[in-house]
This record gives sequence, C-alpha cells and structure tokens, in this order.
Amino acid sequence: MVRAYVGLGANLGDPPAQLRAALEWMARDPAIGLVARSSFYRSAPLGPAGQSDYCNAVCAVDTELAPETLLDRLHAIESGLGRDRSGPRWGPRALDLDLLLYGDCRIDTPRLHLPHPEMARRNFVLAPLAEIAPDVEVPGHGRAAELARRIGREGLALWEGGTPLL
Repeated sequence: MVRAYVGLGANLGDPPAQLRAALEWMARDPAIGLVARSSFYRSAPLGPAGQSDYCNAVCAVDTELAPETLLDRLHAIESGLGRDRSGPRWGPRALDLDLLLYGDCRIDTPRLHLPHPEMARRNFVLAPLAEIAPDVEVPGHGRAAELARRIGREGLALWEGGTPLL
C-alpha cells in the first residue's frame, strides 16, 4: 500500500456537494481507500476572469494502484461527476481531482508529474494538506506544515460549513 494525496477543487454548480460526492466515490472504491480528508477552503480562481470562487480540499488515500492507474480512476470520478475537459486551462469546472503526491515518488512524464509541479506554490493545496498531514514531505520542497506556514493564507478561508460530511 502507498499513501497518496489528492487535491479536490470545484467552482461550478454546488462546489461543496461536488467535493463531497467525489469523496464518497473514493470512500466506496476499495482500490483507493480514503483515510483522511481536510476541511473545505474557499479560494479565488486562477485563470480566466469572471469565475466563481473555488471550494478546495485535500484527501489522503491508501492504494495498491500504480500512479497512472490511480490518475485514471480519479479522471473517471471527475467524468462521472460532470467534468468536461474541453474547457480552457484553469477555467471553471464542476470537479478537479489532482494527484499531488504518491508516496515519495518523483515522476515526470508527459501525462503525470509527481509531486504535482504547482502544489508548493498554492496555499489552497498546502493549507488543507498540512491540516491532515503536517509532517508529510513534499519531495524537493520540505514538510507540508512548513510550506503552508511560509506561503501563508492570503485569499484563503474556510468554506462556510467547511468540514466535509460523509
């Protein structure tokens, strides 16, 4: 079994409901093994202007799936919950699931980059990651809690009713 961390985000429809639904799918999937989930956070969108705020979270899973197979499973969950991948990069979305960490693996292929290449610069990833796994090492960057402390929480707040309910 490998401990992996997944970032969740949504800003279309009912974002907290989308994240809860994704967490429920992961919890029901015996190959994924949901073990922890953060509170929900509100963050300003990246990318095109005029978007609604994002609802973000991070969860920990224990899995025997290979990294690429886990990524395929996450994409299937996104599709099942209404993700349309034809929109603009960083555009609005019903659900975004990012594989952030897979054990201490470093992978750099056209399809998958681990650790996630942007995670050390995003407080909407680091704050929820540090909440559930403060001591986890982000390879090449340091401990989650220290990274989250350094980057700060500007523009980040708990989502109203921010603790996910399964």
